[in-house]
Amino acid sequence: MKPQHQFHEATLPLFPIGDEDEAVTAQPLTGRLPSYIADHRKRLRMRFMESGGQGVAEYELLELILFRAIGRQDVKPLARRLLDTFGDLARVASASPARLLQVHGVGDAVVMELKLMEVVAQRMARSRVIQRPVLSSWNALLDYCHTVMAHAEQEHFRILFLDRKNVLVADEEQAKGTVDHVPVYPREVVKRALELGASALILVHNHPSGDPTPSAADIEMTRQIVQACSVLGITLHDHLIIGKSREVSLRAERLI
Repeated sequence: MKPQHQFHEATLPLFPIGDEDEAVTAQPLTGRLPSYIADHRKRLRMRFMESGGQGVAEYELLELILFRAIGRQDVKPLARRLLDTFGDLARVASASPARLLQVHGVGDAVVMELKLMEVVAQRMARSRVIQRPVLSSWNALLDYCHTVMAHAEQEHFRILFLDRKNVLVADEEQAKGTVDHVPVYPREVVKRALELGASALILVHNHPSGDPTPSAADIEMTRQIVQACSVLGITLHDHLIIGKSREVSLRAERLI
């Protein structure tokens, strides 16, 4: 990442939605599901409810989601195809609509369900940190950052704005880049902090490669923002770099 310099049933469902790809193999619009599909769906739903989701494989969770979008065919092959393509459930949900649509069997209805799942997960994680003292709920903050950013295919740069009591008052994505950089302008960071009346900031960006090791450009950009903030009495608590399975704190690494 570069600084401004460049950073980056048996019955049919209530709302049967058909995708173009599924139309090739879909059952007729009227009538019942084949018994083997209906029985499989019923068993999987019962097992999920009885276990609270414990012991249900990733591809089965994905099947449960796909049931809503594809009402008339076996969705297990598509669930496995999506996982084979993207690697895991989180990366399936966070994949761009354009990339999802490249997978055979995926249409608008499937994209809708997957993006809905992604947004719900993000909002649940965000609710645990917004309007709360960030420094005393640090683990929840890290969980939120990972939920929102860890599986993104492009670099995203976010700013968490805090008040004088270090309560998170705003969380905004400032820029989106490519796979290895996103443009960041220190003056714009400070300008937005002043507009919101923020007293402190936490910077967050992701490395789509999965490796959160800070680059020289990451460090230089952070120091420029520290300098810009200090002139106006704004504290920069940290800059977090989010990887696939871990994060790096520039403060903890004594890089700021």
